[in-house]
Amino acid sequence: MPAGTAQSRWIYQLGVLRNALDRLNTLHEEWLRTRDSLPADAHPGTKVFDTALTEHHTEYWSYLDDWATHGHVIGEINTAARHAPSPLAPAPTTRPARATGRTAAARR
Repeated sequence: MPAGTAQSRWIYQLGVLRNALDRLNTLHEEWLRTRDSLPADAHPGTKVFDTALTEHHTEYWSYLDDWATHGHVIGEINTAARHAPSPLAPAPTTRPARATGRTAAARR
C-alpha cells in the first residue's frame, strides 16, 4: 500500500489477532486431548464431559474477546488495499490517441 495509507495501529492489532489465534488453536488441541482422555461413557450431557468442556470454554473467552475487539482491522486493511492504486498497473493516461489521418476499411 502507498505510504500514508496504512494505520500504525494495524501492526499491533494484527499481532494481537495472530497471538489469539495461535492460543485458540493450542487450546483446541488441548481440548481434543482432554476429550480423548475422558471415560468412554462421557458424552455431552454427562457431568464429567460438561465440566471439562466448561473449563475449556472458560479459557477461550479472553482470546475471543481479542477477536471481537480487534477483528474489524481485517476489513479495514482489505478496504484500504482495494482502494489503493496498484503498483503493478500504470496509471491511466488522459491523452487522446493520435490520429493517423487514414481510415481503415471495414472488413466483412
